[in-house]
Amino acid sequence: MKFRNKRRRPTGAIIVLTAILMVVLFAMVAFSVDIGYMMLVRTQLQTSADSAALAAAGELLDSHFIEPEPTVAITQAKAKASARLFAGNNRVGNISCALADADITFGRLDLTAGRAAVLTFVDPATFNAAQVRVRRTAEQNGEVSLFFARALGIHSGSSQAVATAAFSDNMQGFKPPSDGKNLPILPLALDKPTWDALQDRQTGDHWTWNDDTKKASSGSDGVFEASLYPLGTGSSGNRGTVDVGSPNNSTADLSRQIRDGISPHDLTYLPGGKLQLSEGGTLHLNGDTGMSAGIKDDLAAIIGQPRIIPIYTTVSGNGNRAQYTIVGFAGVRIMAVNMKGNPSDRYVTIQPANISIEGGIPGPDGEETSYYIYSKHVWLVR
Repeated sequence: MKFRNKRRRPTGAIIVLTAILMVVLFAMVAFSVDIGYMMLVRTQLQTSADSAALAAAGELLDSHFIEPEPTVAITQAKAKASARLFAGNNRVGNISCALADADITFGRLDLTAGRAAVLTFVDPATFNAAQVRVRRTAEQNGEVSLFFARALGIHSGSSQAVATAAFSDNMQGFKPPSDGKNLPILPLALDKPTWDALQDRQTGDHWTWNDDTKKASSGSDGVFEASLYPLGTGSSGNRGTVDVGSPNNSTADLSRQIRDGISPHDLTYLPGGKLQLSEGGTLHLNGDTGMSAGIKDDLAAIIGQPRIIPIYTTVSGNGNRAQYTIVGFAGVRIMAVNMKGNPSDRYVTIQPANISIEGGIPGPDGEETSYYIYSKHVWLVR
């Protein structure tokens, strides 16, 4: 008996199916390559936007440290130029991206609001944030050319990235800096009425600071002064010194803090290891027994150097049992010191001064808790 081989020979159906699957596979490869390339472009766009936003916000911060401060128009023009420079230095899809005016926005950002914070545009003089958008679109810089997807009729794709950078200019307190250094805070407090009078230019302008020579001399420079000492605090045996640290502060502690600032160890004596206003906007610090003539040399040694002082409203108790109600902080520089002679002849004269600092704790907008104090750096907030 003979058996026939009933296995059929291949037909053209398999060849057709293979051809179809190859087309599908090619399309998948095409899309995966182009999608990967678009993801790379998106990363490059974000890098470009990040660097441009940081550069623009840095210009806003730097403008606060120029005397006299430039106009808002000049500051924003410099910030836009810096943003364009840094955006162009970070190539996207092998080209340098240009920024349109609409791609650069300045505003005010409440850094305590977290992700819910939104840019506001009420007072350009208070702007502390820069937002930059970098685009590869048909309208700006051209769409990104694709590779394999062209075979399917898709020749290009668009993408963009946005970054916002800001700095803090309203501090509600201070914590140990990440670098472990001291905080440039003086253990000397000033009453708020005197500070307000200074801000309102109701005090005197008898000293001038030369930033080139780093020297103070008699004469007017348009920045008014106030007396940090002596003060009529209303507290017998206390003339404005506060304990920031060990309750057993001595003249040696005051000397160290005047010259070198408040150390991280000093802060360990305070609640939470921070010098910070409470939710009610106040902080209570104990007083010291008074300012000794022995620290005259320490005060003279830091003439012209920016420092931070606490601002208080009331004092209760006497001597080292005095308690100060602190409501804010201010950046100042000492202009002149005299601790000799009769008490009426002694003085420690200060004027406002900009100071940048590590370890600042941002305060909420709407509550002015610091003056002339800024974060040392700008950072990306989104």
